[in-house]
Amino acid sequence: MMSVGARLVEERKRLGLNQADFGALADCARNTQANYEREERYPDSKYFSKLAAKGVDVLYVLTGRRTPDVGDITNDELELIKLYRSAPLAVKAAVFAALTAGSSASNSINVSGQGNRVAGRDFHESKK
Repeated sequence: MMSVGARLVEERKRLGLNQADFGALADCARNTQANYEREERYPDSKYFSKLAAKGVDVLYVLTGRRTPDVGDITNDELELIKLYRSAPLAVKAAVFAALTAGSSASNSINVSGQGNRVAGRDFHESKK
């Protein structure tokens, strides 16, 4: 598994910057940036906050997981996702059926999960 320092290097190279220019994004010197990349020193939250404001994927640097690109998603769409995720399977199946009604999607859909209900499209809910 890659370290935070290695992921800092990867993000710096993804942005096409040298250590001095990347460090300048967070108001730190090239030597400080080099120390962070070698993990001889560790940056603080101010450093990461400044990098995030400049387009660095700080979630990736810290965890190794890329920040999902949600594009131009609205607040209403985010709320819909939250509600959908917390809904029982029967409600999810009904929502799926309603959203696909009249579309070119198949009208016969298997929904599996608790109760193995049938709705308008193939759907499987797994327990986490």
